[in-house]
Amino acid sequence: MKRVLITGITGQDGSYLSEFLLEKGYEVHGIVRRVALEDPRSRMWRVRHLLDRIHIHSASMESYASIFNIVSEVKPDECYHLAAQSYVSYSFEDEFSTINTNLNGTHYVLSAIRRQAPDCKFYFAASSEMFGHVKATPQSEDTPFHPRSPYGISKMAGFELTRNYREAYGLFAVSGILFNHESPRRGGEFVTRKISSAAAKIKLGIDKEIRLGNVDAKRDWGHSRDYVQAMWLMLQQDKAEDFVIATGESHSVGEFLEIAFGHVGLDYHKYLVIDDEFYRPSEVHILQGDASKARKKLKWRPTTSFKELIEEMVDSDLAWYSKYVK
Repeated sequence: MKRVLITGITGQDGSYLSEFLLEKGYEVHGIVRRVALEDPRSRMWRVRHLLDRIHIHSASMESYASIFNIVSEVKPDECYHLAAQSYVSYSFEDEFSTINTNLNGTHYVLSAIRRQAPDCKFYFAASSEMFGHVKATPQSEDTPFHPRSPYGISKMAGFELTRNYREAYGLFAVSGILFNHESPRRGGEFVTRKISSAAAKIKLGIDKEIRLGNVDAKRDWGHSRDYVQAMWLMLQQDKAEDFVIATGESHSVGEFLEIAFGHVGLDYHKYLVIDDEFYRPSEVHILQGDASKARKKLKWRPTTSFKELIEEMVDSDLAWYSKYVK
């Protein structure tokens, strides 16, 4: 039985990946912060249904010793490094924490694997935010990076560090350059979940408006459940290579609003308030991925459409918030 170690196992991707790997027969180990063990109800809700089937280890991504000890104990065959401060807007507010945590955490995991489990295959969760001020559309593995946020910068540094460990030390280390991927398990601070929950709450009479920034920004949105399969496929290859994972379609925030509110019979224009507070200091106007390499070499394709993704998110939020309506 293969052993896998997942950092960020309690997040959106970590939960879907855990389900997927358990179905594949893996022994799944995950790293969580100690605070998650102290408050599992709110901090581990995405994996609560899996807790009797996975192995949880407490560690800080800012502590090399704790990461080293877990890698030494688990001796994983595969490692998926998903843990990060991943909220782009927050990265502007605390750029030092974002860059230090994201880069050091990646470095610690890579170093521990090199020393304690050199045959382990390593996956780094890179991001389309590395492209930032794009040089070409759509973006592929060959498109130059120009990140426009501390988050994007931290991911670009992690990408280069992962490549360096592959080239310098011979580790099977790859990066998945994943474009935006969402689900009902997405955190409430992200714009997609903010929209789906607002549509549900306004429909139910709980809220009366939604406040957003740039609704013209365009992103390539897919479903996390599809994208974690691509992560796994990358580690099943004979050669370590980096891949762009995307749907190849780009849609605006306004289109997301239209489908979400339309799904519950509402016109979003009646409830939308444009708020300057939600504009980024440096905006990324369009991201659209070219995943032709993944389609060819991994035989991977997304299975969930843009509309299906949004409707699933809204339906989930409707079911949740309905419990609070008398």
